[in-house]
Amino acid sequence: MKRGFIMSALLMLSTASYAAMPPQAALCGSCHGPQGQGVDPLGPRLAGLPSDYIVKQIKLFQSGKRQNVTMQPMAMTLQGDAIVAVAEYFSAFDVPMVTPHLRGEKAVYKDPTEQLVYQGDWQRVIPACVTCHGPSGHGVGEFPRLAGQQASYIKSQLLAWKEDTRSGDQNGVMATIADKLTSAEIDALAKYFSELK
Repeated sequence: MKRGFIMSALLMLSTASYAAMPPQAALCGSCHGPQGQGVDPLGPRLAGLPSDYIVKQIKLFQSGKRQNVTMQPMAMTLQGDAIVAVAEYFSAFDVPMVTPHLRGEKAVYKDPTEQLVYQGDWQRVIPACVTCHGPSGHGVGEFPRLAGQQASYIKSQLLAWKEDTRSGDQNGVMATIADKLTSAEIDALAKYFSELK
């Protein structure tokens, strides 16, 4: 009885969330969640990403410059104002922020993953992740938030950059960086950022 009540309440909450969603975003919500929170492994979190970033990614999927078997046909269903409506809807959701860890807080990072995140590896010409993605990967401008994103998604995107199946970044910066990362470093970075919430 109690379990049935809880399930009914959850269903009503879920239905209410989808009801408030603009019609163009309803299909997106099935993989990205009704509030863009992401549904691992179906779709990454969109909540709180800059609307311009979301618009750009949809257009990259539409043009074929960004490859994904699921997203390309989904992106093709959106045109004109619908793209902006979807982007603005998901970007409007607040994402809880933790106090950012600033890269100057430690002089030396002994953990190799933290070193990549906060100092980079200049012997391999790899800048610190936070140089572009902001303190603790909270995102800055067109550089998306990594903190709290699904590890599986971060890993898949780093591999896509490395394997040259994703493009659309400024001057190929991410492809250049990802190409220098080892598989173990990609796994560690994905785990590290996913645990920052």
